[in-house]
Amino acid sequence: MTRQRLQKLIAAAGLCSRRRAEEWLQAGRVTVDGEVARVGDQADPQQQAIRVDGKALPSRGAARVLLLNKPMGVICSCDDPRGRRTVLDLLPPEHRAGLHPVGRLDADSRGALLLTDLGELTLKLTHPRYSHAKTYRVWVEGVPSEAVLDRWREGLPLDGRRTRPAKLRRLRVRGDHTLLEIELREGRNRQIRRMAEALGHPVLDLQRTAIARLRLGDLPEGCWIWLSEREWRPMLDRAAPLDLPHRPCD
Repeated sequence: MTRQRLQKLIAAAGLCSRRRAEEWLQAGRVTVDGEVARVGDQADPQQQAIRVDGKALPSRGAARVLLLNKPMGVICSCDDPRGRRTVLDLLPPEHRAGLHPVGRLDADSRGALLLTDLGELTLKLTHPRYSHAKTYRVWVEGVPSEAVLDRWREGLPLDGRRTRPAKLRRLRVRGDHTLLEIELREGRNRQIRRMAEALGHPVLDLQRTAIARLRLGDLPEGCWIWLSEREWRPMLDRAAPLDLPHRPCD
């Protein structure tokens, strides 16, 4: 095997994401042949002893990917210093080791979330250059006009730069509330909520229904399913959403 960056090797071993691996390197938790490694260092796992917190880097087994229907109030993190419930708390203890959430849904939002130990999948679903779509159903206050919806579709200034164009359609109006379907190809912090607020139609409920080619379907809230390689491998490509058959909560 050729030499590779340590953060990539650590993520590929299923310990964490590449970003978290960089934090571990910065904290001096990684050694190569007994020497403390730094961000940017490379190693050959077949020729060198790579350790994290003194433990040998595990060999890469079969990738694990699951789809979770995240409820409101649950934090997209592996742990929380404030003691709040995290997405890992929704899984049996024997399944938690090595898994991390792919991207985020804020605590007030719900819906489709992937957890995996595969660093490549995390990178390709979260890095802007891959431009994978994520689809949401969003209830907002009021009834946005077509002019307002067009502004949303075209993009708005946010944090000093304009958001990417979005696909958006009105699904239903119920009194003075409107249900929208929104497809984004970027994921800035609380982006939908902030754009809706700026346009005068604050979010009442936000549910993510699809990630790239994977639809949430009728998976019950708070439940999860393991994905086969046939199901998650196409998410590394840019393609239309893939409907999965309904399966019960594991």
